[in-house]
Amino acid sequence: MTANKHSADIKYHGTIIDKKKMRVRCSYCSKSVSGTSRLKQHLGGVRGDVTPCPDVPANVKVLFQDLIFHRVRRSINKEVLSLDPQEEELPLKRSCSQRSNNFKHSRCENISPKYTFSIRREESFSTSDDGEIEEDIPSEQARKIGRFFYQNLIDVDAVNSASFREMMYSTVGNSRPDYKIPSSRELKGRILQAELTEMQDYVQRIKQSWSGTGCSILLDTWTDEQGWDLVNILVDCPQGQIYLKSSNVSSFILDLDALQSMLNKVVEEVGAENVVQIVACTTKGWLGDVGKQFMNKGRTLFWTISASHCIELMLEEIGLMGSVKPVLDKATSLTKFMLQLVKREKFALDYFRVPRSDGNSVTTAFMTLGNIVAEKEKLEAMITSPEWDASVWASMEERKRVADLVKDPSFWDGSMMVVKASGPLVRVLSLIRRADTPLTGYIYETMDQVKEAIKKEFKNKESQFIPFWEVIDEIWDGHLHSPLHAAGYYLNPSLFYSSNFNSDTEVAFGLLCCIVCLIQDHKTQDLLTLQLDKYRQAEGAFGEGSSIKCRKRPPLEWWSTYGRECPELQRLAIRVLSQTCDGASGYGLRREMAQRLLVNGVNCVDQQEQEHLQDLAFAHYNLQLRYLKKQPLEAKHRSEELGGHLGGE
Repeated sequence: MTANKHSADIKYHGTIIDKKKMRVRCSYCSKSVSGTSRLKQHLGGVRGDVTPCPDVPANVKVLFQDLIFHRVRRSINKEVLSLDPQEEELPLKRSCSQRSNNFKHSRCENISPKYTFSIRREESFSTSDDGEIEEDIPSEQARKIGRFFYQNLIDVDAVNSASFREMMYSTVGNSRPDYKIPSSRELKGRILQAELTEMQDYVQRIKQSWSGTGCSILLDTWTDEQGWDLVNILVDCPQGQIYLKSSNVSSFILDLDALQSMLNKVVEEVGAENVVQIVACTTKGWLGDVGKQFMNKGRTLFWTISASHCIELMLEEIGLMGSVKPVLDKATSLTKFMLQLVKREKFALDYFRVPRSDGNSVTTAFMTLGNIVAEKEKLEAMITSPEWDASVWASMEERKRVADLVKDPSFWDGSMMVVKASGPLVRVLSLIRRADTPLTGYIYETMDQVKEAIKKEFKNKESQFIPFWEVIDEIWDGHLHSPLHAAGYYLNPSLFYSSNFNSDTEVAFGLLCCIVCLIQDHKTQDLLTLQLDKYRQAEGAFGEGSSIKCRKRPPLEWWSTYGRECPELQRLAIRVLSQTCDGASGYGLRREMAQRLLVNGVNCVDQQEQEHLQDLAFAHYNLQLRYLKKQPLEAKHRSEELGGHLGGE
C-alpha cells in the first residue's frame, strides 16, 4: 500500500502482520512494534517504549508528533476544566511526569485570564477501532487562520503574540467563549499538512483540464541581492494558474545546453502533449539567449514573450526619443515637487491629484505625464492662488521654477504630443494586466488598433506618427509577435466574421505554422484544411454562429457550441484561444519565499526544515494564485474593451 504522507490514518503508514498479538510493521523502515500506539510513537520519534523510525518523512514525523503532543494537552485541559471554578489557586499550566500519573501544579505567570481561552486548542476527537482516541481533521476556523499565514508569508510564531490573541478575541467577542486559536506548532504541522492535501487536490483538478485546453508555462526570472539567478515556474490555463517549482540556475547560467535541458524537463513534467507555449518574462539575460535557440529544434510548442513586457519595451524606447525624454524629465521633476507640497501644504490637494504607480518606472513616467496634462487647469490656477503666494515650504527660486514650467506653452505642447503617442499603449497595458480571461485571440487585432489610434491622434500626419509606429513595429516583429497570435486572430469568431477582418500573408502564415507545429499527424492536418474551408464559408453550425449576436459570445464558449461538426478544428481552436499572452509578472508573486527555499534552504542541514520550506512554498504560491484575482474591468467586458476604440477618452 502506498503511504499517504498527509493522512494521520495509521493504515497508510503501517501494516498489521499479527492481529492476535497486534503486531504492526512500519511502512518506512519495516520495524515491527506492538500496537498502533507504539507505531505512532515510533513514527513521531517520541522516545520511551519504542525506538524512533530512521526513515520516516519529516512531514509525517511532525504529523504524529502533533497527534501525540495534543492528546496529552487535551488530557491536561480536561482536568483543568473539571476543577472547581471558585478555587482561588486555579492552575493554568501543568507539568507531566513520565513516571507518574500525578500532576504537579504550577502558576502560569503574566498571562491575562481574559485570553486564557485563546491558547487552548479547538479540535474534535473520535474513537478508533482499537479503542484509541484519534484526531479529526483541523477545524475550518483553524484552516482559515493557517491560510492567512501561508498566503501572506507571515511567521506562524506571530500566533503566540499577545496582540494577535487580543485581535482575535476582540473580533470573536463574547459570542464564542469556546473559541480557540491554533498554536504555532499546529500551523507548522497538521494544519499545513491539511492545507497541502487540499491544495494538491485543487492543483490536480487544474492539471486534468490540460489535455483539453492545453496550457502555458510561465517563467519569472530575477537576480537577488546576493547575485543568485532564480526562476519561478508557473503553469497557466483557463481553469486556473498553479505554481510548479522554483529553480536556482546560477551554477549553469552560461551553459545554454544545460538551461535548455532544464526547460525540457519542465515540459516533460507538465506533459509535452499539453504545453502550447512557454512565456518568458523578459528578452534579456539567459532567457533571451535560450529563447533564440529554443525554437530551432523542431519543437511542438512556441516560445513567446510576455505582452506586457513587450509593451513596456515600446514605452521605454519611446521614452528615449529626443522629442520625448526632455518632456518626461520635466514632468517627473514637477511631480516630485507637487508630492512634497501635498505632504506639507493641505491647499495643494485642491489642485493636484496624486498619481498612481504600477511599479514599473517607465510606465509610471507616462502615467504621471498623463496625470499632469489632466490637471493642467488646476495647476495654472494654483500658481496664481493666495495660498501659493503665502506658502513658505519651498524657496522662492524653486517656486518660480515650477511656476515658469506651468506657464510654458512649449511644455504643454510637448506633453500633449507624448500623451497622444503613449496613451493607447498605456491603456492596452492596463487592460492586459487586469484581464481575467485568455487574450491570445485579441492581441493581434489590439496592436493594430493601437497603431491606428496613434495615427488618428496625430490627424494622419505621417511625419508625426510614423516615428512611433517604427518603434512599435520593431518590438512587435522582434519580440512580441508569435504565430499563435495570428492563429488566435483567425480563429476568434468575433473578429473573423466581422467586416473589418483582414487575412493578410502574416495571418495565413501564422495559422499554417500553428497547424504544423501543434498537429503532428498528417491525416489530421488534411482534415483541418477541409474544416477550415467550412469555417471560412460559415457552413453548417458555423453559419448560425456567424451571426452578430452569436459571435459576441466568448471564443471558447463559441467553439464549444458551434464547432462540434469539426472536432479537429474545434480542438485546435480551443487550445490556441485558451492561452495567455501575458507573463508571470501579472500575478505579482512575492519572490522572497523562493529565495528562502533556493538560497537559505540549500544551506539548511536539517532535512526536515528543507522539506518544510518546500511545503510552505507550494502552499504560499498556490494560495496566492488561487485567491489573487486580477482586478475586473468596471465598464465593459474585457474582450469588448480590447476590440474597441483605443484612442482618446
